[in-house]
Amino acid sequence: MKYRDFGNTGLKISDIVFGAGGQGGIVFRPERQVRLDAVRRALDFGINWIDTAAQYGDGESEENLGWILKELGAKPTISTKARIDLEHVGDIPGEIQRSVQASLQRLQMDSVDVLYLHSTVTKGRGAFRESISIDDVLGPNGVVEGFRRLKEQGLSRFFGFTGFGDTECLHQMITSGHFQAVQAYYNLLNPSAGRSVPTGFSAHDYRNLIGLARQHGVGVHCIRILAAGAVAGAEPSGRVLSPGSAGADDLARMAQVKQIIEQNESGTMVQAAIRFGLMNPGVSGMLVGFGQLEHIDEAVAADDRGPLADGTMQKLDQLYNTDFGRI
Repeated sequence: MKYRDFGNTGLKISDIVFGAGGQGGIVFRPERQVRLDAVRRALDFGINWIDTAAQYGDGESEENLGWILKELGAKPTISTKARIDLEHVGDIPGEIQRSVQASLQRLQMDSVDVLYLHSTVTKGRGAFRESISIDDVLGPNGVVEGFRRLKEQGLSRFFGFTGFGDTECLHQMITSGHFQAVQAYYNLLNPSAGRSVPTGFSAHDYRNLIGLARQHGVGVHCIRILAAGAVAGAEPSGRVLSPGSAGADDLARMAQVKQIIEQNESGTMVQAAIRFGLMNPGVSGMLVGFGQLEHIDEAVAADDRGPLADGTMQKLDQLYNTDFGRI
């Protein structure tokens, strides 16, 4: 396993991050031993970060990780998340406090290493999937104030946000200096968080959010690296979190990407997706959800394979520069 700096936090992060959410969902498996074996195997490979959230299984992910890590006697880096629903915008710091205290109880921990804001952020409230506004984040009695209070109490060392919402708002949060981490939507089907794309790009344009984060010393977890399953050839599951990346559109993009990868690379599509993300110097780690024990082996093997070939990247660049032929 290889390791990278996580922004300016001083943390060293494994290239592969264990995603304990619903995508993959191995920590939700009914077989207790499988859950235990999955975390043990990941840690044995050198994966040193596990990412969870209060919303994953309505707390079940955190609860399962709590007993698993206690039984293994393991202390990897842990990140979790707090979401602000619109009904709670009148007391954002209080809602963050309540959420984190409940998370820590489930995790059986006194503190976490990183707490992420798990809400979409837009210019105005409710513009996309019950989003909160940028003023709710940076303004008086907002998210930043809530995070400051947690810092004073020693409940979290660092703070970040999931990178969904208005691109301008996400960039503003990075440049504000209040956040040390971001989870960026970045994959073979929408690379805009890590490079320029044509004007009017058919998926959401994150305008090189990863490059901006790197400039400001903000650590980056890449999320949705399989585009909710489309990269692996499956019908995308779950909510459409990034505009322009609905199932039919992503499957059409994937047909073109797959042809390039299969003609130029060995290994699986999942491994190609991981290798693609790790090529970006601003990426700290690839957050991967595992459904089976073998998926952990597959992800770790991808790290060993190194970057995609120059010829592969040239063909992908041509594809991106034409916006997939305007699918």
